[in-house]
Amino acid sequence: MTRTMISHSIALIGGLALAQGASASGFQLLEQNSTGLGNAYAGSAVQAENASVLYFNPAAMTELREREVSLGAALIQPSFKFRDDGSNVAPATRGSNGGDAGGLSALPNTYFTYALNRDWYLGLGINAPFGLATVYDQDWVGRFHSIEFDIKTYNVNPAVAWRVNERLSLGAGVNWQRMEAQYERMAAVAGPLPGLTPAVQNTRVTLDATSEGWGWNAGAQFKLTEATRLGLSYRSAVKHDLSGTLKSSNQLVSPDVLAKASIKLPDTWIASASHRIGNWELLGDVSRTGWGKIGSIDILRDSGAQAGSTAQVLHADFRDTWRVALGASQTLNDKWKLRYGIAWDQSPVRSDASRLTSLPDNDRLWLTLGAGYALDRDSRIDVGAGYLFIKDTKIDNDQTAEGRGRVTGTYEGSVAILGVQYSRSF
Repeated sequence: MTRTMISHSIALIGGLALAQGASASGFQLLEQNSTGLGNAYAGSAVQAENASVLYFNPAAMTELREREVSLGAALIQPSFKFRDDGSNVAPATRGSNGGDAGGLSALPNTYFTYALNRDWYLGLGINAPFGLATVYDQDWVGRFHSIEFDIKTYNVNPAVAWRVNERLSLGAGVNWQRMEAQYERMAAVAGPLPGLTPAVQNTRVTLDATSEGWGWNAGAQFKLTEATRLGLSYRSAVKHDLSGTLKSSNQLVSPDVLAKASIKLPDTWIASASHRIGNWELLGDVSRTGWGKIGSIDILRDSGAQAGSTAQVLHADFRDTWRVALGASQTLNDKWKLRYGIAWDQSPVRSDASRLTSLPDNDRLWLTLGAGYALDRDSRIDVGAGYLFIKDTKIDNDQTAEGRGRVTGTYEGSVAILGVQYSRSF
């Protein structure tokens, strides 16, 4: 693992992740490899097919060969189409349905593993575990709630694994994470300012902020028999203290100021199992994500005459969520492997009233397929594809008291995913 390879991989993450569309519930991104995509990420903490397993369970690195590298990317195409049902934005103002708030995103990943000896392994993962991008037409009916909401994360995860004995392996790692957030909306229209109201309504305000944070991950793998394995893993929450600027297109109405906000990205527990029967491998996965750590997000002014005051509060009011996945892999011959998966993914959004236009999320059903092809003894290509069915999503978010009006309607949503992974042992 040379310094040049690592720097090139970080550049790849930054260059490709121009936009990130959430695929799992909330704004979590499960597409940390394309190998697991075909199984809907069932068995994610025990599937040691290449170096990417260190993201889901670092302990499973002990199943890999002496040196491995894995490079991949996923194309994610979410769709969120709003249908208005009597939204009340502001006096004498209406708007469109906003078009499709989803957009095509590229999500890359890079992993390296290295065996110091038979029992100790080192690894490095570079990926993007959280992301979100919703972009509406400028004139849409909910423009005072949000026009664009864009979250990107970049995660660097060195890890170590130890084979305790033939039945048990343990692993752990640290995570350095960078977060970038951009939030744009039209200015609120509250207040007795008849002379300025048109100017206010045409004023765009944009929060542009960044942060760096630290977390950790750990896991264990149990080999019950030669055919059956269990995996347990945990990724910690990462607290981000974002700082940046709150910009305005109209300095008279709303001059630019420094701004800050804090958010704790959730932790995740995973329990996985796999069992081989002939040329089939059966896979299962249960995970719990601590979205309940995100209640309200206060955006605070950090300079100017109103320094210390609250510019806006995002009332997310999230709950912890469960995800359950089942999958199977079929080895056809020395060259080909086929994968199948299904999963149910719970949304952290509690109600129509707390659903944000920036995150029109709901429960989703994953259906996935995948295939792996061995180019030779040391390298292989894996591809995966998935379609996420999201049931019609109601919203009734009333921010009239804050001057942003009430958005009432229904979203039709779905997500399509295509991933490819190249892995090599040497």
